[in-house]
Amino acid sequence: MSFPGNRYAWVLTVVLLLQATAFYAVASRSEGAPLVPPLSLFPPAFGGWTMLRDVPMEKEVQDVLKADDTLNRVYVNPSRTDYAFLFVAYFKTQRYGQAPHSPKNCLPGSGWEPVETGRETINVPGWNAPIVTNRYVVENGDEKSVVLYWYQTHNRIIASEYWAKFWLVVDSIRYRRSDTALVKIVVPVHDNDIGAATAVGVQFVQALFPSLLRQLPL
Repeated sequence: MSFPGNRYAWVLTVVLLLQATAFYAVASRSEGAPLVPPLSLFPPAFGGWTMLRDVPMEKEVQDVLKADDTLNRVYVNPSRTDYAFLFVAYFKTQRYGQAPHSPKNCLPGSGWEPVETGRETINVPGWNAPIVTNRYVVENGDEKSVVLYWYQTHNRIIASEYWAKFWLVVDSIRYRRSDTALVKIVVPVHDNDIGAATAVGVQFVQALFPSLLRQLPL
């Protein structure tokens, strides 16, 4: 389809133009992002889940990511039969080119290919409505995992990369803020039971969410 007839291309172009205009408009104004505790202080236990280990990130990955702070951990449930990998990348500003890298682009680069994509609606404590997250089923050889991820910004949980850019513009103008966090949960699939792995991921998000609200700025 040609560009003039592609509605999505036009929408994206408008969003990017608005983003650029907004950033130039507020370039001389300081941002008002609140202070955020180091992610290393994130609770090692919540809702019955317990940290199994911290997973160090390679310097090369950190250099590409350009996040101001990261968290990369493995948690285990009370029965120690289910594991969940938690990754959080926090960016206190996106004004100078720092921005979350979409997992849907990064996963194939690490050898994981998506075999199923969609959204997951989750009721979480402390939020006035169910949140909507991205849900990917990915595989690497004989291994499969369920991936849930979203962008957490000023009073918003956002699944769509396009809407994340839109609200970035709005918050930059209205609140002088461009801070954001990428939250990603990965649950291994056992016995090819994708439904069970998804249920574990949902339970983990529900247990995790109150701690996230205390950790990340609203």
